[in-house]
Amino acid sequence: MNVLKHPSFFRPSSRPSSPAPAFVPSRPESTRPLNKLSSFIRQSPTPIPSPVPSHPPLVQDGSYLEMLSLKLSEAVSKALMQPAGPPSANEQVPGKRPIPRGRGTFLGSLIASELNAAHDNAHLHRAVLRSLKRPFSVLLTDLSSQLLPLLSSPSFYAVPTVNNQFPFPNAVQLYVLSLAQFCEEIIQVFDELSLGTDLDVRGDGLKSTRDGFVSIVSRVVNPFIAGIRGELIPIIEALETTKLPAVTKTPAAAKTALIYHPSIVSLQILMPAYARALTTYASSTLSHATLASLLISILWKAMVALSHRVDTKGSPPLTPETSPLLSGKKGRAVSTTPPLTPPPGRFMIKLPPSRPPSPPAVALPNIAADAKALYDLLVLLPRPSAAQGPTRLAKEAVDEAFEGLRTLPALLEAVKCKMEFSGNAGITAQTINHLTTEIPSLIALPIVLRAFGGPGTSSVASMLGISEDEYRKGCLSGFSRAEECAIPVARRVMEILQLDAPANEVVIKWLEIELLEMEEEMTS
Repeated sequence: MNVLKHPSFFRPSSRPSSPAPAFVPSRPESTRPLNKLSSFIRQSPTPIPSPVPSHPPLVQDGSYLEMLSLKLSEAVSKALMQPAGPPSANEQVPGKRPIPRGRGTFLGSLIASELNAAHDNAHLHRAVLRSLKRPFSVLLTDLSSQLLPLLSSPSFYAVPTVNNQFPFPNAVQLYVLSLAQFCEEIIQVFDELSLGTDLDVRGDGLKSTRDGFVSIVSRVVNPFIAGIRGELIPIIEALETTKLPAVTKTPAAAKTALIYHPSIVSLQILMPAYARALTTYASSTLSHATLASLLISILWKAMVALSHRVDTKGSPPLTPETSPLLSGKKGRAVSTTPPLTPPPGRFMIKLPPSRPPSPPAVALPNIAADAKALYDLLVLLPRPSAAQGPTRLAKEAVDEAFEGLRTLPALLEAVKCKMEFSGNAGITAQTINHLTTEIPSLIALPIVLRAFGGPGTSSVASMLGISEDEYRKGCLSGFSRAEECAIPVARRVMEILQLDAPANEVVIKWLEIELLEMEEEMTS
């Protein structure tokens, strides 16, 4: 029984054998002493961390939309938080500092990550779009409440002048413009994702939201640019009148120095600050239309002022008083007897007054030099971008206006030295036509009339029989209006010049060439 109860065949015959020892290769004996540590360091490759997305999308479970709303609300509240760190001296509005750049792009990247994650599910994608409306509505309300008191502040409309210099933009302008840049960054994300461009038929689009951001940008940038325009236009219009500088005695070595118009001197002070502000805060495509309008109006006003400025000459020096020693009195015979020598004291008293000093030389500003200096200053201003279709036409119009002002100094300098022109009227007209290729005809007309016209032809308005104000309002209000009126005005002026053709031969031949070219452009 014992044998059957504990059969031996159920037990192993012996314990299992131990595994064979692992082969350890022999290590060569080191020559380093045992009491010295080894300098060997085993080089292990550092694992490359996997790129972590900046905004990992949420897990699309049953509570996805609720969690997305909370996440968007938190991101919107953080977007307008005040930046950390101490403020600088010129960026502190009472309790507020400018919003740093990139926060709108950061918020837009969060939206882009969620929309891309739900791109394959049309219903979920539409639900994500609907969930964006509430946080963006709160954001627009918050932005409007912050902008409203600042846009009504006089500090927002302050622009530095020659007599009132201050940091530009000021603290209020910096904060308001930072909010506009924040909206521009969000609009850029909307355009990249094609959001807000639909007709919003179902009511789940974001067109009204995008329009709200566009409205904020317009409310900020347009008054800002208008303030700069309101300061520049009067200064540029003053170029038409020749203002004499302070009367100073010009030494012989300084007679070749250029004397600029006071408006040019003022622009040399103001233009760098204006250019920096516009370059920084008018970089968005939304601002390029307003920027193009500013540049075109300034360039047109400058060309009108310079073309109608009369080059006045300095008054001739006064005739010195005639010395009493050289004048004799009538009815008195000249005595041949030498007079008695008076005492020394009486001799000094009876000396005639000395000859008065010559009047100081008056240096007048040169029109061509003013035009060249004005072009160099206006080139500092930013121009619209040609990268996108809506601003490409504005870019072309601005470039054409700049080209007209760039070539204007050459015409002004040439007509000033008209004695260098050939005596042949036809050749002279061809030369003038070459100089006025990029200049509007109604801008070049008064310049050519003053240089080569006969008597009574210096004013185009008087030749047309209207006042100067009516002529400028009707024909010189802008580039397009001047182009429309160029042909009828040129024909009428040429008819009047034909009454005295020999004295106006050069102008008549030049107008014939201009009319032929303008008519060819209209028919082509």
